[in-house]
Amino acid sequence: MSVATQHVLQVRDKIELSDIERRIFDRLLASLRHFNLQTQVRVAGGWVRDKLLAKDCYDIDIALDNMMGTEFAHKVKEYLVSIGEGKDVRGDGKIKSNPDRSKHLETATMRWLDMQIDFVNLRSEEYIKNSRIPSKLDSRECLVLLSMKQSFGTPEEDACRRDLTINSCLVVHGSLFYNIHTDSVEDYTKRGISDLKSGRIVTPLPPKATFLDDPLRVLRAIRFGVRFEFTLDEDLKVAAACDDVKDALAAKVSKERIGKEVDLMISGNQAVKAMTHICDLTLFWNVFSLPPVFKPAISDGCERLCVAYLDTAWNLIHLLKESTFKDKERRFLLFAALFLPLKNTTYQVKKAKMVPVVNYIIVDSLKQKGEDAKMVLDLHRASHKFLSLIPCLASNEDLQPDDVDWMRGLIDDVSIASRVRVLTGLDKVWEVKPLINGEDIMNVLQLKEGPLVKEWKEKSMAWQLVDPSRTTEECIDWLREVNSKRVKLE
Repeated sequence: MSVATQHVLQVRDKIELSDIERRIFDRLLASLRHFNLQTQVRVAGGWVRDKLLAKDCYDIDIALDNMMGTEFAHKVKEYLVSIGEGKDVRGDGKIKSNPDRSKHLETATMRWLDMQIDFVNLRSEEYIKNSRIPSKLDSRECLVLLSMKQSFGTPEEDACRRDLTINSCLVVHGSLFYNIHTDSVEDYTKRGISDLKSGRIVTPLPPKATFLDDPLRVLRAIRFGVRFEFTLDEDLKVAAACDDVKDALAAKVSKERIGKEVDLMISGNQAVKAMTHICDLTLFWNVFSLPPVFKPAISDGCERLCVAYLDTAWNLIHLLKESTFKDKERRFLLFAALFLPLKNTTYQVKKAKMVPVVNYIIVDSLKQKGEDAKMVLDLHRASHKFLSLIPCLASNEDLQPDDVDWMRGLIDDVSIASRVRVLTGLDKVWEVKPLINGEDIMNVLQLKEGPLVKEWKEKSMAWQLVDPSRTTEECIDWLREVNSKRVKLE
């Protein structure tokens, strides 16, 4: 069965409401009647898309044709209170600032019946050069959010200014609407449902114009494409890879928003495919931007090697079926694998200090936490301990100690693969503290500081990882025993 046929079979012809959704929409209509409000209430793209795909959705975006979201949200809560149902409403209709979702002063939010409900007006807007953030002047607060002229719009105008025909936009809605007055789906671009059924990622307007208005849409197209296993439209790919769009991505989109999209890709169900798209569209170094000066030089095709390492880590994580990776641990492992080819590349900061370029990518290019960068760099420092284990873990047969150089002499009676599998997995390795330090090793083995001490530190950590329940005393006993055997052999 082809991909397109699968999507046809999965897309519903009509939206089936849950009891909670039906109750919410009934109360919204009742609020209109109670206050004699002459406005049309629609649910916007993301919820509509997910319902047509028979997926659960707990966020409802309400689009209004001639009212501000805050005004209507206040009326809804007032009505719920009047009928004795307001006690469970969380939020009072005031603006909840959320730059990550590009919400602005006209947007209101509330939580009711375990559903997040957002309210916003339909819009017609145009973006101002060099910014992707819609602007709105609020005279009470004298706040100018630079970038866009905005006014009330029709559903058709609102649909065409969105990112994808199948999708909800960052601001709220998409080309698909659900009209709660008529209990029907509205597809104002005339393509949303057909693109959904055929499994295609398409923009409502010409893709280059769409991306130049808001270059972040390139990354959203990739993320939603891999999330739903849809195909990127060929014209969309050409536009995404053009220099004008790349320049706009750097000039108009904040690093925080780029980092958020990348984080969602890495944490999603198709991280490798997402990064492959970024490579294919020649966007890798636009997304993971580097400092102006670094060394050594990065070789041509390094981005492909980064994705290949990510692919290996992805396969290894799924191979270790008995290991339990928490979401954050899986995320760190994948980021570490993606940037592993860059582990020895550095750049200079103040006072001639050399810093790994990976730190720059995570903290400056993606605006992630410094703790995230530290965790990835810790994994890089420990990476050589695991690279030689990959054949062992990937093999159906147990390998013996002689097959892995750094484990030779550490285990005599049990194969490596069996021992490794008693671990909780590699997920906590960067949190493990050594049982002994360099000073302990020098005292036990009567060594002076030097390469041998470092070698024994690595061997002792490897011994420790085989069985995390071992103690410091046992480690010292093992160290003496192994060293004694080594001396006799010499």
